[in-house]
Amino acid sequence: MNELKLKKNAAIISLAIGMGMFAAKMGAYLITGSAAIFSDAAESVVHVLATSMALYSILLSSKPADDSHLYGHGNVEYFSAAVEGFLILVAALFIIYTAVLDIIRGSDLKALNTGVIIISAAGVINLGLGTYLVKMGKRTNSLTLIADGKHVLTDSYTSIGVIIGIALVMITGFQLFDPIFAVAVALNILFTGYKLVRESIGGLMHETDAEMLNQLIAKFNSIKEDYWIDIHWLRFWKSGDKVFIDFHLILPNYFTIKQAHLEEEKIEAGLLKTIPNVQVTIHMDYCKDNYCTMCGYKNCEVRREQNSVKVEWSKEKLIGEPLFRSIDAK
Repeated sequence: MNELKLKKNAAIISLAIGMGMFAAKMGAYLITGSAAIFSDAAESVVHVLATSMALYSILLSSKPADDSHLYGHGNVEYFSAAVEGFLILVAALFIIYTAVLDIIRGSDLKALNTGVIIISAAGVINLGLGTYLVKMGKRTNSLTLIADGKHVLTDSYTSIGVIIGIALVMITGFQLFDPIFAVAVALNILFTGYKLVRESIGGLMHETDAEMLNQLIAKFNSIKEDYWIDIHWLRFWKSGDKVFIDFHLILPNYFTIKQAHLEEEKIEAGLLKTIPNVQVTIHMDYCKDNYCTMCGYKNCEVRREQNSVKVEWSKEKLIGEPLFRSIDAK
């Protein structure tokens, strides 16, 4: 089964279960009148809306590049995650508003045993669904599914908070525990919404993924050839399930265009083993006579000086300025 079908099926499963969870939780709220259960039901409304958006973004992001979107449509996943985060924030604020009204006016709770059973079942189902969505998101490199999975996991944690609140009401008879726990649940939801919005903005702004950068540094060091004299100005960004990488590579000045092209193919093949769906663009530079002291190419045909300076291919080196800029300026 291809990745698109996996992502599409996961989103459809999430949407179907989300609709079932909403119906069950609203039924539990109508039976019990619990503000905490209402907060859980409101979270399910967001789940249904957000998953609908997620399904749309998965279908759109899978479209190939065209004349109006030369890099493809993958960035729609960031918009989808941002919308989901925004809806979570709105739901959390509405839950807090409703709970505060219950604290002021008081609440009339009933049939709490039934409510606990329904919410417990919903929590277990959402725990399994959320774990599945995050797993599928990582497998298919889909930010949308990962965001949806984290949201569903938050929904299951919400259910745990609701159950604790109702249990305390049943044990103590103190009904204010119900709206108080609803507020606590809403604050947790607010934090989840903030993280999703923050991650989406970071993606749209091409914020550096530190983990991926470390993977790239390690990969370059593991596949490095001694005639790769220098790599600099390394950049990368993600769009959907694709990763675009570009950098400058200095090669010996007598290498032919064909040799340089073969090196580019070798590098892309090596990176593909670590990062799926990677597209590499390399600007090829040639070495100059005064680079010899920093060049470790043992079989160089035009060496004028011995290599005397050892250069570590660290993060700062690869994303930074050309190694030989200070030499060229002299």
